Amino acid sequence: MSEYFIPAGEGEAEFVEKRSSFLGHVRCVQTEDEAKAFVAEMKKKYYDARHNCWCYIIHEGAVRYSDDGEPQGTAGIPMLEVLKREKVENVVCVVTRYFGGVLLGTGGLLRAYTKSAKDALTEAGISVVRRWVRAEIPCAYSLLERVKSELVSADGVVEDIAYGADVCITALLPEERAEGFCTDITDATAGACTVSIRGEEFMPVKIK
Repeated sequence: MSEYFIPAGEGEAEFVEKRSSFLGHVRCVQTEDEAKAFVAEMKKKYYDARHNCWCYIIHEGAVRYSDDGEPQGTAGIPMLEVLKREKVENVVCVVTRYFGGVLLGTGGLLRAYTKSAKDALTEAGISVVRRWVRAEIPCAYSLLERVKSELVSADGVVEDIAYGADVCITALLPEERAEGFCTDITDATAGACTVSIRGEEFMPVKIK
């Protein structure tokens, strides 16, 4: 099974430490050229800033970073480590610093660039790219929460809920969990709910 994580959208966050302003930006990209273009875009937009530090990770491709004039190891690498800890790929992060006149020291810079990257990534959210099975689960209102609970246990995601005389949940399930989920729903609802498989697709789905 092949899966990887990417930013769910664009993220932006601002952090101020001892009058220095740190602006973090995260974007999902598909190629190294797109990552470089985003770095150039941020440098042009914030041309008057003291530093525009950056890093990116391309799925099955390049991993790069730059301290852009900050002391070696205090910006690009800490930012990169944030992305690696969250296991995101096809991602570029730029943190812009407007110097406030007070030196932060190595530890202060490490914390500031780490926080800026993390906050921007949190704003962007994270999606998992993998093969998903789409399923429909009609159920009575009284069983809705039970079905949702089974979905969570199967690492599934609710895509849509249609409300009528009964409820019909459209859900996305990890490919390898779909068969077991069908059995679990039958057991959990004493046969009152039956899962219908409506196809499968390799795509990103936001998980947080």
